[in-house]
Amino acid sequence: MARFGLISVPRSVRTAVEDARLAEAHGFSLYGVADSQSVFRELYATLAMCAQATSRIRLGPTVTNPITRHPAVTAAAIATVDEIAPGRAMLGVGSGDSAILNLGERPVTLGGLREYVEAVRALLARREADWRGRRARLTWPERPVPLYLAAEGPRTLELAGEVCDGVIVNLGVRPEDVRDAVARVHAGARRAGRDPAAIDLWLTVRVNVCADPAAGLDEIRMELASNAHHVFRFTFEGKRVPPELVEPIRRVQRGYEPRAHEQLGASANAALLEAEPALFGYLADRFAVVGPPAACVQRLRAAAAAGIANFLFTGFVADRPRLIRALGEEVLPHLV
Repeated sequence: MARFGLISVPRSVRTAVEDARLAEAHGFSLYGVADSQSVFRELYATLAMCAQATSRIRLGPTVTNPITRHPAVTAAAIATVDEIAPGRAMLGVGSGDSAILNLGERPVTLGGLREYVEAVRALLARREADWRGRRARLTWPERPVPLYLAAEGPRTLELAGEVCDGVIVNLGVRPEDVRDAVARVHAGARRAGRDPAAIDLWLTVRVNVCADPAAGLDEIRMELASNAHHVFRFTFEGKRVPPELVEPIRRVQRGYEPRAHEQLGASANAALLEAEPALFGYLADRFAVVGPPAACVQRLRAAAAAGIANFLFTGFVADRPRLIRALGEEVLPHLV
């Protein structure tokens, strides 16, 4: 059965809590909060408030990173959320983006991701772990929390299949991209002797339900710039990028401003794609589901048929409650 999630970039604690309540009421099963201290409200304080305001929806970081938080700090924080909302916590981890770039840090390596995931998992399950040559302890968590890895590249997708409970795939909604991602995750799982079917797959979707697709895309233009900046930053290998768009993507990456990450309106990052119309069209086709409800349903069904039926929506629009209601009332009922 398909499940649906919503990512929050908490521009205030109040609106994040209101959106969590609304998402739960409209059939969403997961509410993720971004971890980017320099541009949004603090992750775990926001999650705690959302946990107290809801009763059924799962909650967790989408996603935190290994740079700004020691594994024991992350493990203790998510275990606390799980204490507030028993059995509803999940933990999403990625290599790091605006949270670290606004501190002048660099994303963690693939090996660093593996070490971090394994350390957090050990702390939650066994209450101790080796971390960078030292023993870390956590004396009180009652149970493990499901751990998810956000992944785009072939090697990261395979790593997720090896070591994580689930994967947040951000490679695009086109069926061919979905199939490639699933194959990579399953290859990693088989290499580790795991059952590929046991891994919980979610697909990140840039969404805007609206009557005018052109206006809807323009409203999330900064989200597509974020995709160009993030998805292809380490490598173009295995990512199906047309050769003529490699240099336009690099131009966007060079100009991307972390301090304006997912900023609404006519932001500096949105402006980067105004000079790259061919790239904008490509990113919209690959990553976005925008338009009237029936058109959104059609694209999402195609992605589900390719192998991932659980969708994690962004849609960082000015009127977020309208989008949540439109998804819950006019899109999700046609996908279950």
